[in-house]
Amino acid sequence: MTERHVTRQLTDLTSTQISDAVRGRTVVWPIGAIEQHGPHLPLSVDLILAEAFAAEIAKELDAFTLPAQAIGARSLPQSGGGLFFPGTVYVAGDTLVRFLCETLSALVTLPMARLVVVNGHYENEPFLFEAMDQVRERGLLKGIEVFAFSWWSLVRDTWTETEFPEFPGWHAEHAGITETSLMLHLRPDLVTDERPDHDRPPRSGVYLHPVDVGQMTHRGVLSSTSGSSSWLGERLLRHVVAEATAMVRDGTGLLVDQTCPERLRPGP
Repeated sequence: MTERHVTRQLTDLTSTQISDAVRGRTVVWPIGAIEQHGPHLPLSVDLILAEAFAAEIAKELDAFTLPAQAIGARSLPQSGGGLFFPGTVYVAGDTLVRFLCETLSALVTLPMARLVVVNGHYENEPFLFEAMDQVRERGLLKGIEVFAFSWWSLVRDTWTETEFPEFPGWHAEHAGITETSLMLHLRPDLVTDERPDHDRPPRSGVYLHPVDVGQMTHRGVLSSTSGSSSWLGERLLRHVVAEATAMVRDGTGLLVDQTCPERLRPGP
């Protein structure tokens, strides 16, 4: 049985403690967003989920966690309606890249062995990877192993096929059954009783302007929320945490698990 640890916040350490405490250890950093998630979920979904996955991964790895980055990239119209619905707080992509670069540059001066970055917001992904590459090109990641991923990228195809026979694809899962189930497990007090469904999820990788948000979404929901449950959310949480910790411990990174070729798939 895996030994369980408590979550330890990096920011609880003093400046005289931190170097020795993190030397040769792992630090986990969640990155989220404040974004509309339909009439049934709060604006904090991407932040709450990134924090929850990061905390559980950190427990399994006996790692430290950083406070979550709350402000993310602009929501796109094809990802839940974007700014057509109120409540989304964002920064421009170039601003986010610069912020992440400067934060990472300061963070990696610590003598950690590994940094794990857990993303919870679809639009953050390209800017996160761009920032990581810029920091790497400056030679600041020497001696540090980095894993950066969006949580949905670690969900196996076989898992979704079993749990969600009508799964529309991760590109259409904004405020859908997975996020609703996770929130029912983690913060049911923030989930309303509405279960909006949208029976015509958008196609993946298509940008259209102008966009008919009313046709593309159901009040910001891209697919179905029917069938969401706390039980399903807990199973999904444990699945992703198991995949993430196995990936880090095995050191496989982008390599596919040959015992399960579909283990790592492109995410939304």
